[in-house]
Amino acid sequence: MSVDLRVYAELNDFLRPDERYPVLRRPFRAHQTVKDVIEAAGIPHTEVDLVLVNGQPVAFDQHPHDGDRITAYPVFETLDIGRATKVRPRPLREPRFVADVNLGGLAKLMRLMGLDVHCPWDADDAALAELSAAQHRILLTRDRGLLKRRNVTHGVYIWSDRPVDQIIEVIRRLDLVERLAPFTRCLRCGGAVVAVAKTEVEDRLEPLTRRHYDTFRQCRDCGRVYWQGSHQARLNATVEAIRTELNQS
Repeated sequence: MSVDLRVYAELNDFLRPDERYPVLRRPFRAHQTVKDVIEAAGIPHTEVDLVLVNGQPVAFDQHPHDGDRITAYPVFETLDIGRATKVRPRPLREPRFVADVNLGGLAKLMRLMGLDVHCPWDADDAALAELSAAQHRILLTRDRGLLKRRNVTHGVYIWSDRPVDQIIEVIRRLDLVERLAPFTRCLRCGGAVVAVAKTEVEDRLEPLTRRHYDTFRQCRDCGRVYWQGSHQARLNATVEAIRTELNQS
């Protein structure tokens, strides 16, 4: 048995170059769903927002029939699809993230910009998927197989190679500009950073730091102490570079 599959817009990026844009004839077995057919072509279900079978919107668990026409669309940015039934869950009200270990640089930049992101260094794919589901965190990864796990409902495949390009990609795709709050999260663990009196952290400071600085912040979760030392200029420049890029077309 087989179906005709056509995917639109950036979903084609997941296909081989010779498969992009035309209608594809895809084999399937009786027990498989439209989600299985789409993922077998290489497209993670987290990237799909609407599926039509013979022109009618369906859920991922729909079983196709021989000769059906399946059409898959990515997340819609501006197109109003009215009452059509989307297969994606509703967007998370407060976007929080979990990044796999290969995106450690991205995770650090996201924390610098005030976004809530976990990046557990010792978590395997199963643990990352479970964390994403249990804590309602959007999974960030460059592993398509990880996004295909059944319990992953919110995920983003990262295309860019460099961390700076990756954070621009995430912010633009998820429209996070208004949620940016630089220097409000711990760069080490992602916890919220709050102002503290010098007397509260004085016993943890090096002598020169204690002598020359009076303003401090501390992570509520791991206790790391921050102050505007010589590294601040570099961090300020990074934040400004990200904002400048976001302001460009």
